[in-house]
Parts: sequence; C-alpha cells; structure tokens
Amino acid sequence: MDWSLMFEKRVMVFGCGNILRGDDGLGPAVVNMLEEQGGLPDDVGLLDIGTSIRQVLLDMLLMDPKPKRIIVVDAVTEPSRNAGEFWEIDVDMMSPKKIKDFSLHQFPSVNLLKDIKEQTGTDVHILVVQTGYIPEEITDQLTPEVAAALPKVAARVRELCLLP
Repeated sequence: MDWSLMFEKRVMVFGCGNILRGDDGLGPAVVNMLEEQGGLPDDVGLLDIGTSIRQVLLDMLLMDPKPKRIIVVDAVTEPSRNAGEFWEIDVDMMSPKKIKDFSLHQFPSVNLLKDIKEQTGTDVHILVVQTGYIPEEITDQLTPEVAAALPKVAARVRELCLLP
C-alpha cells in the first residue's frame, strides 16, 4: 500500500474496514475488486486503509496538494436497513445528531470529511453497505448479501472516478 498516492492523485478511493471482521471488510474488498478489474485512469488512487480513516483524513487536512475527489467505501450497521443494501451518504445532509447513528470507524471522520470539503472544495463521496453480520470471532468472509453488493459498489466507484 503506497500512502504517497494521496499526494499525487486527482481521485482517491479509500476502502475502510477490518478484513478479519466479516462484513466490516467490505471497503478493502471493493478496493481489491477494482484493482483486479483494472481500467481506471492513472490519476485515480486506490487504498485499503483498514481502520485508519481518521488518521488519513487528518493527514489530508494538512497536506498539499489535495485530491479533487475523495471516495470512502465502508460497511455500516443501521437498524432500519437490510443486509447488503447499498447507498451513498451525503456529508452535507448529515446533522451532528445523525453522525452518531453511523459507524464509519468512530465517525468523527464525517466531521473531518466535511472540513475537507468546506475548506478545500474537495468533492467527497461516502458509499456504504449495510452489514449482515459482524462476527465475534476472526473471519475474512463476507456474508452472501454483502458480497453480492460488491459489483454495484465497485461500479459506482468507477463511475465517480471517471467524472471530470
């Protein structure tokens, strides 16, 4: 994983999650799928950042130049959603109360994403999939519902990467 990509790419895709916690490994799985498929422009960077989204975003606030677009891919657990359901979170529409409802690895990350967007004009997208099961034991297997969402998420990431 080459973290220096953040300093030179127009678009950065961050796959968030712990690959040893079942469905929490969705973000890295999407990054892996996109790497295997290939075909993205040279100015797009793909990083499996595990559970270090906050640290990466703090670094990004301080660095120059910044990417023009950031795409964060993660698994969330929201009681009103179905396992494998895929949607995009608009950081501008999230109230401080709502931020607490999502997990995105301790979600102060949303405040950091808002800061990056407001202070730098960076285009920010958060793509999430509802978890089916986060196991107590170690497993690198996604549930069938979450695994089935991978191609849809990867297609949306690809679409966002190709925008000017």
